[in-house]
Amino acid sequence: MHRPRITVPEFGAFKAAGKKISVLTAYDHTMAKILDSAEIEAILVGDSMSMVVQGHDTTLPVTLDEIIYHAEMVGRAVERALVIVDMPFPTNHLGVHKAIENAGRILKETHCQAVKLEGGAEQSQVISGLVAAGIPVMAHVGLRPQSVHTMGGYKVQRDREQLLIDARAAQDAGAFGIVLECIPGTIAQEITAMLRIPTIGIGAGNGCDGQVLVINDLLGLTSGYVPRFVKQYADLKSVIVDAACRFRDDVRSGDFPAPEHAFRG
Repeated sequence: MHRPRITVPEFGAFKAAGKKISVLTAYDHTMAKILDSAEIEAILVGDSMSMVVQGHDTTLPVTLDEIIYHAEMVGRAVERALVIVDMPFPTNHLGVHKAIENAGRILKETHCQAVKLEGGAEQSQVISGLVAAGIPVMAHVGLRPQSVHTMGGYKVQRDREQLLIDARAAQDAGAFGIVLECIPGTIAQEITAMLRIPTIGIGAGNGCDGQVLVINDLLGLTSGYVPRFVKQYADLKSVIVDAACRFRDDVRSGDFPAPEHAFRG
């Protein structure tokens, strides 16, 4: 049975209705289809793919063409969730007209509904320009991974006054939602109460209107450091290693393929 698609206005209305919003990342058709079947409200094609898919140390290397390639797979898989695509560095820092061109490519080529860009007050003109062009925008304040070098690393952001300024500026510019990353929960709760638009937290406490996690972190597929704010809901890495080891052993012993796995002449 076909389920109605969550629209940008419906996403925004979840806040007024008191409905908490779940958001997860996806980077391919298979995972997007699985997450959509779980009735996640929104799926983010994040520039986090630079780290969890491509193996880079930061989100900076992923290109616009690469994120469009992955977002097209996700957009084609999803029937219900709102699909949001990150604008990779530096595609929203090249002037309003170039940002519209870049975001326009994302919507035209991926079947997705909205873009997300990092920034608040300093990105207000870009947000306003995109919205005026008919491109829904989710903003992102607090820790901004694309600015990791400027911020001196992945650090909790505690400048309350600047965070409030950024969040309000994003809303006033027309953003339909805002990600709050790695900020104290008390500040996130204050911002959430101040804004009309939904806040989606990641490392920002439980006072936000919703939460987002990177799917690899949630499933226990992350190698190395796992951030404090992550809750791992599964240990798929162990499951996959076990399955691969059993396959290897069966191949070596000759137990696979068995007669039932072969075609008859």
